[in-house]
Amino acid sequence: MRAIIARDRAAGAQGLSPAEVPYPHAAENDVIVRVHAASFTPGELDWPGTWSDRAGRDRTPTIPGHEVSGEVVELGYGTTGVTVGQRVFGVTDWARDGTLAEYVAVEARNLAPLAADVDHTVAAAIPISGLTAFQALFHHAHLVAGQTVLIHGAAGAVGWIAVQLALEAGARVIGTGRGSHRDTVLLLGAAAFLDLQRDALTDAGAVDVVFDVIGGDVLDRSAELVRPGGVLVSVAEPPRIPPDGGRAMFFVVEPDRAGLLDLQRRMRDGRLRPPSVNVCALDEAPAAFDPARRMPGKTVIRVPDEPERRR
Repeated sequence: MRAIIARDRAAGAQGLSPAEVPYPHAAENDVIVRVHAASFTPGELDWPGTWSDRAGRDRTPTIPGHEVSGEVVELGYGTTGVTVGQRVFGVTDWARDGTLAEYVAVEARNLAPLAADVDHTVAAAIPISGLTAFQALFHHAHLVAGQTVLIHGAAGAVGWIAVQLALEAGARVIGTGRGSHRDTVLLLGAAAFLDLQRDALTDAGAVDVVFDVIGGDVLDRSAELVRPGGVLVSVAEPPRIPPDGGRAMFFVVEPDRAGLLDLQRRMRDGRLRPPSVNVCALDEAPAAFDPARRMPGKTVIRVPDEPERRR
């Protein structure tokens, strides 16, 4: 089958290339998904799991990408809960070959049924961004109506969804990002926006929750904004400075079928607008990883409808 492979961690995006690779094996409780659309997280070439398995053994060359939307074509031994021919979307394991390929092996529990009226390119843009936003706000920060949440990177794919989820929950939202993103975030419904290059973070005042996707100095300076009893939660790195009288935590998003179904319902009901999508072909995926060529929104790789199946 056709896939994008990564051979050299030091080479970054320059080390990605299209290649012919073996058709994946369906292990116990796996399914094989015929990929219609896939997506990736720009920083995943820095993740240990991209280059080694859970025992720390090198597994290069590897296939990146961990978001998928497609059709089940094969069931592994003992697999239940999905059927051959079913439309599905979801998240693949961090330490296995990923979704930038014509076919991918996925644990069935990491997938959710995809409604016929949801396009594959839209579905592939949702799993990691949507689950990250939902788990940060509600599983870890326990956000409730009436609270104020500061969302860093509010115009990015994760932030875009987080703003909408927080507003629907009845929270007051302050977004941050580049100045060019101000109108986008305010049109989503945020009460205020801070330009991280020009405005002082302290202009946000005291908040109940800070949700960080940036890390570094922005994360460090955010600790002083959290009210006693509040939460600073980051997916960029573990916070170095805890808020006074509050909690600080770092987490990695977890696959969640129920969460995926909830996000899908919100989209179909019109309560959640998916992030803007930039679509490119499978062979163009290496260029899409290049930071210099990165575009706003979510990049989705569209795989040809009729791949030649080769084992």
